[in-house]
Amino acid sequence: MSHSITIPLWLFLILILIASIVMIQKFLFPGIRWFFRKKINLAIKELNQKLNVRIRPFQLTKRQVLLDRLIHDSQVLEFVQQLSEEDEVPREVLLERVHTYAREIVPSFNAYIYYRFGFWLSKKIALLLYNVRVKTASDEQLGKISSDSTVVFVMNHRSNVDYILVSFLISERMTMSYAVGEWARVWPLQGLVKSMGAYFVRRNSRNPLYRKVLERYIDMATREGVCQAVFPEGGLTRDGFLRQPKLGFLDYMLRNFDHRTDRDVVFMPVGINYDRVLEDKTLLRTLNPEVEKKSNWYAIKTTTKFWLHNLKLARKHQWKRFGYSSVSFSEPISTKKYCEQQGINFSQLESEQRFEQVALLANKLMKEIEQSVPVVPVVLLASVLVESKEDELTRCVLITRAQELMFKLERLGAEILFPNKNMQVNLEAALDMLVLRRLVIIDDAIVNLKSIDKAVLSFYRNSIDRWLD
Repeated sequence: MSHSITIPLWLFLILILIASIVMIQKFLFPGIRWFFRKKINLAIKELNQKLNVRIRPFQLTKRQVLLDRLIHDSQVLEFVQQLSEEDEVPREVLLERVHTYAREIVPSFNAYIYYRFGFWLSKKIALLLYNVRVKTASDEQLGKISSDSTVVFVMNHRSNVDYILVSFLISERMTMSYAVGEWARVWPLQGLVKSMGAYFVRRNSRNPLYRKVLERYIDMATREGVCQAVFPEGGLTRDGFLRQPKLGFLDYMLRNFDHRTDRDVVFMPVGINYDRVLEDKTLLRTLNPEVEKKSNWYAIKTTTKFWLHNLKLARKHQWKRFGYSSVSFSEPISTKKYCEQQGINFSQLESEQRFEQVALLANKLMKEIEQSVPVVPVVLLASVLVESKEDELTRCVLITRAQELMFKLERLGAEILFPNKNMQVNLEAALDMLVLRRLVIIDDAIVNLKSIDKAVLSFYRNSIDRWLD
């Protein structure tokens, strides 16, 4: 029994490695997780004291629990059984697809990353690119919203910067979940986006099983009070006009909504506008079916070239921000009050009737958004240039007409958020921006209206078409 046993050195090292891994997993990792979980819980507690709408328990639930809840949702399972019988597809195959869709949709919200990194990054990017001006929802407006309500921000979609801008502006009041397209499903952006509470959506998918899983997740999140951001247009504007609302997301939120017993859903209309939309020419290209579709490589190459050019200007201290980005928050709309006023109950309506009522509510929200879209300097200049009947204008006359248009719009009730005291300076800077982009050519202080890029200028002018009409 006292004899020694000799083993090879390589086997001894393997045993040491295995023992170390077990020690780390059983003793070290749990301690580290407990330490960081304690810090995160303290941070969440402090945050909840500052936020108008607290972080919901649903958002702090482990992702695997949410996945199991969604995958085993009774309506999803019933739909799977129905599809299996109709299409003669094995139930197990359909359930595997449900697993795939659920993993794709359900986010992995991390409050620490959201506020320590996401908020900081979105703020830095927004303020780096633009002079941000915002008409925030007043304390009186927010006071009307119960802290138990589900707040849904509905906004126009002009640029992919919308996500960054609104996330930054909302973060000090509440956490926000939003749907992103498949463009964000690339490493390492995918993990970051999910940790920020966003969920991926296949926007053009007609797969009924996928739509059912998506519907159930949105219904779950809405019922649990998760603050969300929705673009009713369903995608970026192509010509500057607001697009017709798509009803899918709103219908998912409201199809089971009973205003007598359920948590209130409060819609907050938001209008967004920019002096420069970074994607403007790309968006306009999509309107012309004859234009050759560019490859993803071309898009990457063009984007890289654009940012390298701007970095070069910054290095020479010649770089300037892209003008103003303005955001205006309108009066919140309570779905409970809306249902009481209209005498409807979404949960008791048949499919066709429900869609009609959802469409009426969507149009009401779009009108509020349209009225909230702010007027920015480039939009004023673009409106004057596009609608002018002359062949030439002096620089001075152009600036004067833009000022007169601004006063007119202000009297009508449009949102003017850039400082009036620097109005002429702002308009001069906006005109210089248009000249720099070669959308306008000025020779000896004379603007040749025949040489302007009317398509791009109309894109900006169309954002306030409601007021011009």
